[in-house]
Amino acid sequence: MTTFAPDSLELNRKLPLWYQVSQSLRASILGRRPEDPLRLPTEDALATHYGVSVLTMRQALKELEAEGLISRHRRRGTFIEPSAQRGSPVRLLGSVDTIVAQQSGERTTVLGHGPVPVPAELAEHFPDVGEAVAYRRLRCDETTGEPTNWAENLIRPELADRIDLADLARWPMTKVLRDAVGVRISRITDTVEARLADPETARLLAVPLLSPILHYTGVTYDESGRVVDVALIRYRGDRFSFTVTVDAP
Repeated sequence: MTTFAPDSLELNRKLPLWYQVSQSLRASILGRRPEDPLRLPTEDALATHYGVSVLTMRQALKELEAEGLISRHRRRGTFIEPSAQRGSPVRLLGSVDTIVAQQSGERTTVLGHGPVPVPAELAEHFPDVGEAVAYRRLRCDETTGEPTNWAENLIRPELADRIDLADLARWPMTKVLRDAVGVRISRITDTVEARLADPETARLLAVPLLSPILHYTGVTYDESGRVVDVALIRYRGDRFSFTVTVDAP
């Protein structure tokens, strides 16, 4: 029987391996195509794919099972739940795959894209670029169709030329830059703050004007330290919370 093919993962030895594996597999599951098979490879095959022990793989699968993304059946195997949806909490633990996983799994509509002047408040991130390419997307709950967040990404023009809009309808920008465009991402700096919904956000998210929202700013750097993407995401305040986990050394 054909099995689902998860994305590859470059492990960061400073973070728990089971967590990285669970987040990478989570992103693959939530970003799958409708025609992809639901059956996962065996524990041994997945452990080999990710380069971890079977015990580590088992812990990662246990996490996904507890979340309701997969179901495990003795002698039959492990299967993706067809109705699996991403829950509301957004957990940041320091890996790129975590960012990808948290932004996956919703129906995405590309609202538009095109060149824009770099806003003054973001000029420090693009000191050598007067104009960036903006991509605007609306994400909705797969089941209810209710809008949950809308995102605007400012991308360096030379990278924007290599972005396929079809990929953006399926994947988060972070995954498109890393896996489709080939950017070697070194780090992402996140800022989350409470704001009030402006007229455009209120309209897109179907919330009252000046209602509370969570405003996320993510600055993505490549391996040379250059900013390649600034993401501005407005989350409905009644649908999301942010949790940051800090591990002691």
